[in-house]
Amino acid sequence: MLYDYSETKPSENYKLMSQTIVPRPIAWIVTEDEGIVNAAPFSYFTGLSSNPPTLVVSIGHKSDAEPKDTLRNIRKNGKCTICMVTPEQIGPMHMSSKELPHDKSETELFDIPLKRMVENFPPVIDGSPSAFFCTLYKEVDLEGSKTVPVILQIKKQYVDDFNVVDARRLEIVFEPLARVGRSYALLGEAVSPPESGME
Repeated sequence: MLYDYSETKPSENYKLMSQTIVPRPIAWIVTEDEGIVNAAPFSYFTGLSSNPPTLVVSIGHKSDAEPKDTLRNIRKNGKCTICMVTPEQIGPMHMSSKELPHDKSETELFDIPLKRMVENFPPVIDGSPSAFFCTLYKEVDLEGSKTVPVILQIKKQYVDDFNVVDARRLEIVFEPLARVGRSYALLGEAVSPPESGME
């Protein structure tokens, strides 16, 4: 079938895109405001550029049309910590997607352990194999969109020593949790092209 996006509804676009642009890594974004730690997962997330080192994540709104706490906190404080998610973290990560009042912390409510690593940045979710410490680069005005694409600049990155298989060559291996449609998934077995096709 051929779908014409000038004729499909936004809800249909989401279903089409979320089930075919796969897998989408999950950004478990940690922000802070006045001592309250917010942690929320987002799957419209990907690397954007290595120079400047940037990521992009699309952040929606709450059911009352107010900005989600993640967006509100990034706008106010200009910083966030993005934690990659392991299969073992699927339970608390999924629970942290629930909508809470601004003054309630998902990390406290769902017993999500944290650790401080970089001064003046939100904490890392303990057990995450890698985390990006980011500042707000810019928001993108995407006319008509219900989500706000936010470009974040990477200032520092943490990688658990266990996942660094070759420090000299910067080879990193871990099993990230991804989003496929409405479900979660693992990347599965790595494959390589035939030797004859490699330069």
